[in-house]
Amino acid sequence: MPTQDIRTHTYDVVVIGAGGAGLRAAIEASAQKAKVALVCKSLLGKAHTVMAEGGAAAALGNVMSEDNWRVHFRDTMRGGKMHNNWRMAQIHAQEAPDRINELEAWGALFDRTPDGRINQRPFGGHTYSRLAHVGDRTGLEMIRVLQDKGVHSGIDVHMECTIVRLFVVGGRIAGALGYFRETGRFALFRTGAIVLATGGIGKAWQITSNSWEYTGDGHALAYEAGAELIDMEFVQFHPTGMVWPPSVRGILVTEGVRGEGGVLKNAKGERFMFRYMPDMFKGDFADTEAEADAWVKGDRKKNRRPPELLTRDVVSKAIVKEIAEGRGTEHGGVLLDIASKQSADLIKKKLPSMYHQFKELAQVDITKDPMEIGPTTHYMMGGVKVDAETQESTVRGLYAAGEVGGGMHGANRLGGNSLSDLLVFGRRAGQYAAEKHGTPPRIPDADVDIAMQEALAPFDRVDGENPFAVQSALQAVMQRHAGIIRDRQGLETALAELDKLKVRALEAGVTGSREYNPGWHTAIDLRSLLVVSEATARAALERTESRGAHTRSDYPDSDDKQAREQIVIKKEGTRMTVRRETQPALPADLMTLIKEGK
Repeated sequence: MPTQDIRTHTYDVVVIGAGGAGLRAAIEASAQKAKVALVCKSLLGKAHTVMAEGGAAAALGNVMSEDNWRVHFRDTMRGGKMHNNWRMAQIHAQEAPDRINELEAWGALFDRTPDGRINQRPFGGHTYSRLAHVGDRTGLEMIRVLQDKGVHSGIDVHMECTIVRLFVVGGRIAGALGYFRETGRFALFRTGAIVLATGGIGKAWQITSNSWEYTGDGHALAYEAGAELIDMEFVQFHPTGMVWPPSVRGILVTEGVRGEGGVLKNAKGERFMFRYMPDMFKGDFADTEAEADAWVKGDRKKNRRPPELLTRDVVSKAIVKEIAEGRGTEHGGVLLDIASKQSADLIKKKLPSMYHQFKELAQVDITKDPMEIGPTTHYMMGGVKVDAETQESTVRGLYAAGEVGGGMHGANRLGGNSLSDLLVFGRRAGQYAAEKHGTPPRIPDADVDIAMQEALAPFDRVDGENPFAVQSALQAVMQRHAGIIRDRQGLETALAELDKLKVRALEAGVTGSREYNPGWHTAIDLRSLLVVSEATARAALERTESRGAHTRSDYPDSDDKQAREQIVIKKEGTRMTVRRETQPALPADLMTLIKEGK
């Protein structure tokens, strides 16, 4: 197809992804008088951010006045097992309150305290009640407000458009090639600045809370463009996803259930989290059920939280151990019980989505009976290596924000930090992309032609591999060998299997036309899934310790020497390279702050 047959657009800034980070970036870039395009794989308003339930973490101090950015920073660093980019964690803690108040000024209807301020709920890993929330539908409200603000900011929106290639000319971003899923027609976006806000990689696993869009597109686009990826071994498995029935396995059960007093029990009815208290958190959590229950009822004098509110990596591994040792439910999960701790009226008021979710999907009334839950692939801490201040990657003109950006969350993300992360770093990415966009270099026509031919290649293989079968096989490999618990043998097996799947993916064929062709879309997605799966397995093999969400059964202990070492992934020719890089040391005043918290 000659390049003159595609539609060409020219913008100052192109934002890829229309979730919280993408919308906030587009709004900020537009406010800087840049001409902005927002390109999204799905329909506007369908981004995965709408699935975020519990709330957005910000040290507003509305419920517990002792809270401030220093405590939030300390919690984030401790939750991330001291592996975080300290400057990103600091910026996030300092700027999150302004971003939440800004969202409220734009029309967000947060739950209120009795005196009318934004209410805040407790959440795992947070010292104080810190999550600004709208029942258990916070992400939905965030998208509603940002979308309304965005469409009134003069942003051009290109919906149901999948980006397949970023163009780099002379070491800097020059544009992107995409195709519209409805028609199969290509579009070329010429621009000097691109913000990636494409979310995570959860669809590389069988059991995930993530939606269909989460195929690692942004990670793979950045990698293919020559940008560096970091922390790809750190994949968060949320402790509580639905287990039964099979049709809903993996769907998220918000941490807000535990924040409102829900407790974890094994099949014997034992409340087991008291057995899994890490030394670094002792003193912050209740020692007895009576003390934990008193905290839930409002006795916060000691601020000794229930052990169900430990960090997600700790809770997930505790659940896995209970199941492995034979104390799981018949469907391979454990029980999450809020019915015995809170009234039916409070549950329906505070957790309306969860009430309806279980009622409609599992025929369980959570005001009367416990939920059957288990870990589900949830969030990618790793991503594009970015500058903490500007969110620019190692490729000039390429920025990343939200889940596709790496560094902020370290080895484990605290619940609620993702929604405030979207706002803080989405804004910064949009601001600096608009300031530095410049005139884009000209993209050679031959490069565009080659990219289109590669995208259309599956149509030349009518009798080729079934792309759905290849995707299913890839998910099975990652679930089996790169899940919550890993070891060298399993990871080496995963890499060998992924090599075979690369060959199968290159032979994937589709039939029919280009209009709404799900087989073609899946064949395109396979390219991204293979990149992020290999990057995850290689980084996990390289990190010879257990830290946060990364657990090696053959290296069960944390190694302090590796705490500040990052695994960096980069494309060199056709090869994926892996190297270690030591992060800058924390400034003395911030290190003192963290030590004081212990």
